[in-house]
Amino acid sequence: MENKSGNKKLIIGLIALVVVIGAFAIIYNVFRAKPTEGSKSITINVVNSREETTSYSVKTDAEYLRQAMEEAEGLTFSGTESEEYGMMVDTVNGERADYSLDNAYWNFLVNGEYGNYGIDKQPVNDGDEYSIVYTPAE
Repeated sequence: MENKSGNKKLIIGLIALVVVIGAFAIIYNVFRAKPTEGSKSITINVVNSREETTSYSVKTDAEYLRQAMEEAEGLTFSGTESEEYGMMVDTVNGERADYSLDNAYWNFLVNGEYGNYGIDKQPVNDGDEYSIVYTPAE
């Protein structure tokens, strides 16, 4: 009897877990930031280690920031590709920020707020301003 009761509890627990995971997946898909389609005008600002700003006005159909960055004339960037996170940018306009070497990183801001996504997942919306800021660790 104890064995059957224990199995029932385990099955009920697993079903409840699956339901909760499904609910979280639905909530994530409904509320996550989504790109907008069509033509957009955005600004990308790069602030280097000397606090000098270079601005790029970009007209783009890009849905995500990486494509818009690739379209910005004169803006160069590179980094390490990751399947899970996309590109981890370490060099912008020839300046490298490598946390393991110089305790600095490139900070990405969207309309003055910290970005919640990497450049491969950051949605691009008309009128947005993106800042890529060389940031030494404190």
